[in-house]
Amino acid sequence: MTLSGWLQIALFCAVVLALVKPLGLYMTRVFTGASTPLSPVLRPIERGLYRLAGIDERHEQHWLTYAGAMLVFHAAGFVLLYGILRLQNLLPFNPADQSAVAPDLAFNTAASFVTNTNWQNYGGESTLSYLSQMLGLTHQNFLSAATGIALAVALIRGFARASARTVGSFWVDLTRCTLYVLLPLCIVYTLFLVWQGVPQTLAPYAEATTLEGAKQTIALGPVASQVAIKMLGTNGGGFFNANAAHPFENPTAWSNLIQMVSIFALGAALTNVFGRMVGDERQGWAILAAMGVLFLAGTAVTYWAEGAGNPLLNALGLQGGNLEGKELRFGIPGSALFAVVTTAASCGAVNAMHDAFTALGGLIPLVNMQLGEIIVGGVGAGLYGMLVFVVVAIFVAGLMVGRTPEYLGKKIEAREVKMAMLAILCLPLMMLGFTALATVLSAGLAGPANAGPHGFTEILYAFTSAAANNGSAFAGLSGNTPFYNLTLGAGMLVGRFFVIIPALAIAGSLAAKKTVPASAGTFPTDSGLFVGLLVGVILIVGGLTFLPSLALGPIVEHLAGTAGQTFAAAGN
Repeated sequence: MTLSGWLQIALFCAVVLALVKPLGLYMTRVFTGASTPLSPVLRPIERGLYRLAGIDERHEQHWLTYAGAMLVFHAAGFVLLYGILRLQNLLPFNPADQSAVAPDLAFNTAASFVTNTNWQNYGGESTLSYLSQMLGLTHQNFLSAATGIALAVALIRGFARASARTVGSFWVDLTRCTLYVLLPLCIVYTLFLVWQGVPQTLAPYAEATTLEGAKQTIALGPVASQVAIKMLGTNGGGFFNANAAHPFENPTAWSNLIQMVSIFALGAALTNVFGRMVGDERQGWAILAAMGVLFLAGTAVTYWAEGAGNPLLNALGLQGGNLEGKELRFGIPGSALFAVVTTAASCGAVNAMHDAFTALGGLIPLVNMQLGEIIVGGVGAGLYGMLVFVVVAIFVAGLMVGRTPEYLGKKIEAREVKMAMLAILCLPLMMLGFTALATVLSAGLAGPANAGPHGFTEILYAFTSAAANNGSAFAGLSGNTPFYNLTLGAGMLVGRFFVIIPALAIAGSLAAKKTVPASAGTFPTDSGLFVGLLVGVILIVGGLTFLPSLALGPIVEHLAGTAGQTFAAAGN
């Protein structure tokens, strides 16, 4: 570890914190229907879209109607994307003559991008046409991100309203998020990426002749526009197979920093939106503080582990940290920070190969996902996931003091706690259930490239990433098989929608309740004590659920003194 590395981490944190209030204020105005600097230009377009779709923007929905609209919308999106992938050989903008995507891979990819997971069992430049990348993937990148933010805002309304039957309109929230937040930011972001050297073209792949006289094909395409929403919307799906390690996706140190900041920017700012909409910004800062504690702890461990390097090589006198699988232009601090950021948020973009991290360095990204992607998390998804844990933490606090728990003037009762536990427990069911299945079936055991603890971790990481809607991978797993395509796709769908529905049920239940005035016995939820309680509940729930599986994988690997597939033989 170096001073330069810690300064890079400090700069990243400072930039993210500086963006929280201005972005939070802007998004609050967007979702409360107030005027914004972009309203003179975008408001007529917004009204036109409502008229075209037959939507009355003043009509709000019950949580069940809101959930139904969301599910129907995403079912249609799934069918559309699946059709584009299966028919891409017949569709235009296919200069490389890519063939149709296989049925099981098309299912996996459609489930992946509709759920904001962006797990990729394929190489983008060798599998998909420009049309599939733009109309299929980039289109869903916008809509899945906007859906996450809309659902977070609906849950915030549940806490902010009293004696109400509605939580907003899904169609209005989706439209405003896309039109006022995602599109303007992505336009500016795309221009920045083009300036940094990211391609944005519909020209065919370039042909080059190497110094040895061999022919080389250089993949190009509309990359910058996909990278912008990939990062800002915490989607993570790369245009190229190497993702953000590819110089055409992430060419410079500046692009690396801005990509990390953009992954966190909207998710962190939504905590400020929460504070503003419930009438107490300190509540938002308390939630962000809990996220920050977990993030900084994970960053410190990952950076330390990667900086310390492989113990077997260190014993041979080969010092300098673990550089295997990393881009030297980003180095250990830029790679370690990126790994924690992308798994703390449900982004999944990678600028280094997590499979080549040390055992403890790979453990932290895995833990970040297993906690439910709540450390900032995906845009919207991180906040409503954290608020589910808040409900549990408040319930625990109520048990300790012997009174009915309250949060922001709302009594937290059996219904809310049951819905919160349903949302929390569906994730380990998918992660651990499918992992167990894969480790006893020949189709599952054919996937990992390594035996022993590291091979187990490759399987565990895949199903954890899918159910957590992250999308990053231990690249040693060969996942493009019918077994993995179908099981990972099922895990993504359950991990997304089986969390959303209980969260919306909590929103509807809380919105209908009356506000209870604070009293001397009310537990303060804007204090350090509450932050500590919340972090403790998250770690206890995660530890009780996942510690046995972690002990079989990265912990055993660390204790055995190995650091991944390259050094497994030396460890033996």
